[in-house]
Amino acid sequence: MGLSKKWTLYLLHHSHTDIGYTERQEKLKRYHVDFIQQAIDILTDIENGKHPEWEGFRWVCENYWQVENFLANSSPDNIACFERYVQAGLIDISLNYLNMTELADNDLLNYKLAQGRSYADRLAVPLDSAMTADINGYSWGYADALAKNGIENLFSCIHTHHGMYPLGKKHNGFWWEGPSGERVLTWVSDHYHMGNELCLVPEHGITYLLEDRYNPDAEVADFKIAEERIYKYIENLDNDAEYDYHFVPVMISGMSTDNGAPNGRILERVKAWNELHGDEIEIEMITLNHFFEILREQVNELPVYRGDWNDWWADGIGSTPAVVKHYKDAQRKFHLGKQLAPDAVAADKAYMDDVAYELTLYAEHTWGYSSSVTEPWETLVNDLDFRKSAYAIRANQLASLKLDAILADKGEVSIRPDREKLFKVINPQATKRKDSVRLYIEHWEDVEGVAVDILLQNMEVVDEQTGNVLPSQVRAIARAKEVEVVIELDALEERILRIRPKKELQKEKYRYLAVDKVNDIMYDGWQEGLRVNAHQVETPYYSMVLDETQGIVSLVDKQDGCSLLRENMEHAPFAGIYERTETKPNAWEVRHTMGRNRKKVDTMRYVSKLRDVRVAEAGAVSATVVFTYDLEGTQMYEIHMKVYRDTPKIDVTLRLHKDSVWDPENLYISFPFTTGVKEELFVDKTGCILRPGIDQLPETNQEFYLVQEGAAYVGEEKSLIIAVKDTPLLVFGDLEHHLIELSGHGDKNKNAEPLYVWAMNNFWETNFKVDLAGFYEFRYTVATVSTGEAESAVDACKSYNQGFLSMYI
Repeated sequence: MGLSKKWTLYLLHHSHTDIGYTERQEKLKRYHVDFIQQAIDILTDIENGKHPEWEGFRWVCENYWQVENFLANSSPDNIACFERYVQAGLIDISLNYLNMTELADNDLLNYKLAQGRSYADRLAVPLDSAMTADINGYSWGYADALAKNGIENLFSCIHTHHGMYPLGKKHNGFWWEGPSGERVLTWVSDHYHMGNELCLVPEHGITYLLEDRYNPDAEVADFKIAEERIYKYIENLDNDAEYDYHFVPVMISGMSTDNGAPNGRILERVKAWNELHGDEIEIEMITLNHFFEILREQVNELPVYRGDWNDWWADGIGSTPAVVKHYKDAQRKFHLGKQLAPDAVAADKAYMDDVAYELTLYAEHTWGYSSSVTEPWETLVNDLDFRKSAYAIRANQLASLKLDAILADKGEVSIRPDREKLFKVINPQATKRKDSVRLYIEHWEDVEGVAVDILLQNMEVVDEQTGNVLPSQVRAIARAKEVEVVIELDALEERILRIRPKKELQKEKYRYLAVDKVNDIMYDGWQEGLRVNAHQVETPYYSMVLDETQGIVSLVDKQDGCSLLRENMEHAPFAGIYERTETKPNAWEVRHTMGRNRKKVDTMRYVSKLRDVRVAEAGAVSATVVFTYDLEGTQMYEIHMKVYRDTPKIDVTLRLHKDSVWDPENLYISFPFTTGVKEELFVDKTGCILRPGIDQLPETNQEFYLVQEGAAYVGEEKSLIIAVKDTPLLVFGDLEHHLIELSGHGDKNKNAEPLYVWAMNNFWETNFKVDLAGFYEFRYTVATVSTGEAESAVDACKSYNQGFLSMYI
């Protein structure tokens, strides 16, 4: 065939873990336990001489989750046999816990990686490698997390459907340097079923990526098709002047499916191949750690790259926005518990293990059953969706119960008749902060003998420590009255507040008010330092001009006179942009051909039209303006914008009623803000803070980002932060269909383009949840902070998302 050198094709035999893609999640847990047992049985049969033709069999456990389940569900004898084979190098363990999305935060990632590391250390086996399959990237902090847990090598099997490998090529090795400077030896391989495509598994071949003529013989892995494909595959590498190796590793599954069993018959095909063609291309089955031993021995020097490996598949979370919101709430409560009672939480290992497990399983990359889009009515589709949601729900329950217990230890009591209206307010952050906090009085309660419905605005809030009366504002909510104040607290400080009747009843302040009862005089609208009406909002911090058709058309920082709206904004703040693509020829095909845009050239795009602006509330603490829009694809799109008198923050709540539509959809929310001075944009992803489009590996995704807490525009002395509480996908730049510019290419600076929150989508053709219908409430905070440091600015996003805690005492 004219090869320039002898080649070795290394096979790494594994089962791709895709929890809920091919079967019920709990069923797949059983499957993967049994797959390890089947691998043990194959090795035992080889030892006993039952299958000498399978000599050379090796098995790679794709992640530690498989091993963890095996250890928990197997007999001591089987576990001993498993560990003997691991120590002999016949079974290998990838120390990656699961194939994850970036929804998992850094604490969770390290906690789960440490479990695999601990087991490997107990075995006293030099396991120092991790592999992932399917997923298209990882947060930059993942490199640090691997290194921190003694994982020195990463094998990545990219699935390039709607995605792409970094650095412009596959079968490529490099050192990936994390934010801390730690390095991980990384190999970017081909699709994880490439061994099946090369027809090396009898009766289990496929045609998916290889661009040769379709041949039904490939499905049964005909040996002649194997010869044709393998030689072509190796010839391409042999002719590549940049490929310096004489070997290539490929993953192989025992069946042409995710969640497939091991298959000893692969070795029959390997032996047959080597007898005929082994002098030119030798095939050998090896383990993951063995491959990296070979790579390190034969490679003298590899390039070093720093930056984020931004995941092309992170947008799956946009198909389940309600449950993701619930997950983010669980995540916050988990962190709050650790912040308020670090020793007690750390000591409760059962709790830590349980909540970490549920958080991890929801953040695992599978987002539904394989026919979720084409058969959304199917019982199994919906059953698996419920089970997926249950991971987030259980995590939230566990974290809520633990936080309740911690707050009880700090004095929280249950509702009771005739209680004093005392509340404890807690700053859970390790920094001094000023923020709003809400105190709740049930509808049936009284304050010193007077019913709350009678008192209303004649309640006041007293700081028990200082005796000062704090400005407060009362509003009615379901089954209660919400009393809001703004207070400054030191790091982790706790303060006692009391609600009591005012000594003097509140009197109506003089206002410019005509007999027609209409407030439309220029100076009308002042409320204790706030001016708010349908045309303007002014606080000590901000001056805002409203337009009856566009919404916010001017926003000025009164501290320095700078505009906080971008000059290159296309859509007004908080406007909704809805996209819908016609389903043709069918729900699967229209999505399959979308590519990396997540839309098509003929995608229909609609911008919300402002129908009404009204002042819903104004008081001593804050003012709320409601913008009511008409937007295609929704029955309701309503923005509630709350500005504060005594702190420079703007709380934004989107109330949404989404239609049920089977077509591919996207919903974006415009956040076109800036500091108004020279700035850089930073986002926080798992374990890192980075500048989109700048701090990335070459030729990676810069179309969208899955963040943890939000984004920060950082200037020299001030920053503007956008805290994203519920919907953590962000998009920068033009929303129209376009040619994709990978990082490091093109002249567009993503770091300087307008920001959109990508609230929801259902574009994927297989396993996204296709129905986005329902009622939603998504929350955000926009604020200016006096810092020129990215870390402090991003930390402010976390602080605003967590907020101050309040409780009955």
